[in-house]
Amino acid sequence: MDHVTIHTLATSAGSDDPIEALKAIAKLRKELDRIEAVTARRAHNAGASWQLIAFALGVSRQAVHKKYGRS
Repeated sequence: MDHVTIHTLATSAGSDDPIEALKAIAKLRKELDRIEAVTARRAHNAGASWQLIAFALGVSRQAVHKKYGRS
């Protein structure tokens, strides 16, 4: 997906139809999780510490390392 698709999903999340909004939110969450994983690994491969990545995400270093450190 690209930023246009993310924008479209975010817009759809505000739908008056709650089921359509929930579907868009689920797709958006999945895509954001994928982008977070790719970006966290890219940051670490570029030399960023797990601590710095955790700070950027607003979570603990342990949480980031557990989630992304094994790949």
